[in-house]
Amino acid sequence: MATDDLKRSFTGENFEVEHGLTDEAEALQRDLARQWNGPVCRPAWWTQWKQDKSNLTTYRFAPPGHPTASLLSLTTKRHERHGMSLVVHDFWAANQPTAAAMLSFLGRHNTRARTVAFRRGALPPYPTLLHGLRHHRATADAWHPWMLRILDIPEAIRLRGWPTDLTTAVPMKIENQSGGWSQWMLQVKEGAAEIVPTHVEGLVALTRRQLAVWYAGGYWSTTSARMAGVHAVSEKALAALVRSTAQFEPWLPDHF
Repeated sequence: MATDDLKRSFTGENFEVEHGLTDEAEALQRDLARQWNGPVCRPAWWTQWKQDKSNLTTYRFAPPGHPTASLLSLTTKRHERHGMSLVVHDFWAANQPTAAAMLSFLGRHNTRARTVAFRRGALPPYPTLLHGLRHHRATADAWHPWMLRILDIPEAIRLRGWPTDLTTAVPMKIENQSGGWSQWMLQVKEGAAEIVPTHVEGLVALTRRQLAVWYAGGYWSTTSARMAGVHAVSEKALAALVRSTAQFEPWLPDHF
């Protein structure tokens, strides 16, 4: 989209902008990721590799005297004819005013860059950008760079974000690595969850692929789950299972 459109559409609040990635900013990333569909856990080498590979410049935003509220990383790309464009790789915002300030900051690059592009997955699925634009002249490309394979089920369940208002226990059957089925008990309480082996017969059965879709929040209703082939002997258990992950929308901020 045109940086001029961002400049006309968004005004920044009183935020201080500083360069560089800090431990505080990385902690913010992990906290925000749990409010969507899962944790951000990367190898120790990942961040520096990502910065170097794409020649990223990173900015932190914070109200004066307050902790870091957002993280923005971008790079520049030579325009086909002249000038350059901005390419945003990371857009982590704690709330709507912070996101608006970040978009305003990008708009102030209009004298150097005619356009700004958000890399696929950079923006989480919230409407701040499109709802705030005065002129809807954005263009978009879409594809599905998903590959989610859960290797350690108990640890994946522990790390994910969960609804704080849901208390439930659902016995499940999950396809194991050898093609058989294992019995598990999922327990959700006060925004945390655990899954442990059990001898109780599962009320909902998930293949490895269905487990990944459910974990990512891909089933938004019991109807969508059943149409995807999820087998359940209890509608109540299936509803509780779907609700436990559907509240946190899928967002894949990194791909390679």
